Amino acid sequence: MKKYFWIIGILIIIVFLSIPIFHILKTKWNEREISIEIPKGYTNDASQLNLTKIDTIIQVPTDKKEIEIQLKKAFKYAKENNLKISIAGARHSMGGHTIYPNGMVLNMLPYKQMELDTINNILTIGSGALWEDALKYLNKYGKSISIMQAFSSFSIGGSISVNGHGWQKDLPPISSSVISFTLMKGNGEIITCSRQENQELFKLVIGGYGLFGVVLDIKLKVVENEALQYKYIRLSPDNYVKYYKKYISENPNVNLVFGRLRISNKHFLEEATLNFFEKVDAAIPILQNGKSTETQRLVFRGSVNSEYGKRLRWDLETGMNKVFKNEIYSRNELLSDHVSLIENKDTSSTDLLQEYFIPERNFNQFISDMKPILRNSKIDLLNITIRGVHQDNDSYLNYARENVFGFVILFNQKKTYKQEAEMKKLTSQLVEVALKNEGTFYLPYRLHIDKDKMRKSYPNADTFFQLKLKYDPTELFNNKFYEHYK
Repeated sequence: MKKYFWIIGILIIIVFLSIPIFHILKTKWNEREISIEIPKGYTNDASQLNLTKIDTIIQVPTDKKEIEIQLKKAFKYAKENNLKISIAGARHSMGGHTIYPNGMVLNMLPYKQMELDTINNILTIGSGALWEDALKYLNKYGKSISIMQAFSSFSIGGSISVNGHGWQKDLPPISSSVISFTLMKGNGEIITCSRQENQELFKLVIGGYGLFGVVLDIKLKVVENEALQYKYIRLSPDNYVKYYKKYISENPNVNLVFGRLRISNKHFLEEATLNFFEKVDAAIPILQNGKSTETQRLVFRGSVNSEYGKRLRWDLETGMNKVFKNEIYSRNELLSDHVSLIENKDTSSTDLLQEYFIPERNFNQFISDMKPILRNSKIDLLNITIRGVHQDNDSYLNYARENVFGFVILFNQKKTYKQEAEMKKLTSQLVEVALKNEGTFYLPYRLHIDKDKMRKSYPNADTFFQLKLKYDPTELFNNKFYEHYK
């Protein structure tokens, strides 16, 4: 009899272990390797919901002198043919910020030359370069990016145009790491913008969504590439701010940090993790290229519209946190994650981001207020990451007017009119909650918010649009974002 109990026990263990494997394999099986082709004469962005007919796409050259000549020709052609110009990089904004109907699109990606001033730790880089390009280049010199977003697959010019924020400890957005940049205005003139020179344009262009001209070369602060050791804490969201102060802000060795909220129906928004990386005196690991991340991606994709998948992902991630605790990484390796880690291969749906920036004093109340909204929504919630963002004193459309916590929320939405309407409703509710808690919402995403609510979040928006006309009176540089909010 005892032998049979052992056999039954082993079978139960086998079945228990096989369920998550089967779920992941089923996720892979249900995917179809179908890429969406953009028809000739059209363009789109990361939302996959902005397919728009355009006049032409200009692929800019790589050479500095050639790009200046070509852009001047493009400006002349646009003016003669009454066309508007939008500026695109990796196209990860989601509200038509890189698109104007029947207009001209400048594809800046080819313009990515780099030069490092090793004495002053300043990287001069073309606006079309991706962060991953910069990281590979800097790694050879033992240097790293000062501030950048969580994924390295965005363009540097694009990140500046949205004034992205990173997961670097207690720092302002990217604006604070920008020393200067060159800007080609609509009349073809190239000027330098910095905190000392053309200060007003410096503030307007950073977070200005490509509405004031074409950013060419950017000077960025760089820092040392360092060995970082992984740590994590599992905690209640109620204690997040208190633990953040104790283990992050008061710890001078912390370099990178992010939080995560549990989103499964079981314990919905009732558990959190605080993940951070401390500087250690150790050999810096070699930057590895081409690591396989398919299993990690499938675990993430397996959480779409699946309560079991959401629980599995949380359990696996928290379990792996224990396994990798005290593991040592290079800073550049941690910053090199690619958006393909969460790639959606289901052509009937799209993943959409939203971000809300909430003062520390209202952190817990914001979670409490958004909880019933998210629970009752028909849109599938995939992830909530938390990042600390310090006050930004540089950009004009400023979302961090004081120290805030950024709630980065990812949804999966079906490409239907019904789901689009539901998402619009959800976004409006979340913005209302953010405003109630003295917070702001981030502007690079879907244009579901009306002008009044946008101005409540950004009180200086009217002045921003007036200054747009001061520097670009013919509205040569235009996009769907501008047309929606102006």
